[in-house]
Amino acid sequence: MKAINPWINFNGNAEEAFTFYKSVFGGEFAKIVRFGDLSSAEFPVPENEANKIMHIALPIGKHNVLIANDVPEFMGPVSESENRSKITVSAESREEADQIFNGLSEGGDIEGPIGDSPWGTYAGMFRDKYGIEWIVEFDPNDNVQI
Repeated sequence: MKAINPWINFNGNAEEAFTFYKSVFGGEFAKIVRFGDLSSAEFPVPENEANKIMHIALPIGKHNVLIANDVPEFMGPVSESENRSKITVSAESREEADQIFNGLSEGGDIEGPIGDSPWGTYAGMFRDKYGIEWIVEFDPNDNVQI
């Protein structure tokens, strides 16, 4: 396994929050993907959601990455007082991603089955039997998993 990193959900202000975090931790964003960047016939994105953050990553130190996204309105607001974060696991292969996904999701609720994603990775999302939210991802095109 390459890394385990925190993933935070926001109600539309992920970019603002991450600009603040960047001012504190320093560094540069490794990745910014907006929902509009992924819009297609298979994945239509409403105009009012297009500029929201689908994925933003800020490397912190040598081996840590803080990751976040805005939650689209159709999914409902993120409760600021409840669990609003996920743990993301960056696997070194599809096989390892499958093993981790299948093992940790057993007895839990799968939110997004593991498979090829619209952004070019192999990923899945679930809440384990203890209520913890996870994302397991393998990116064959990225030497540094984020």
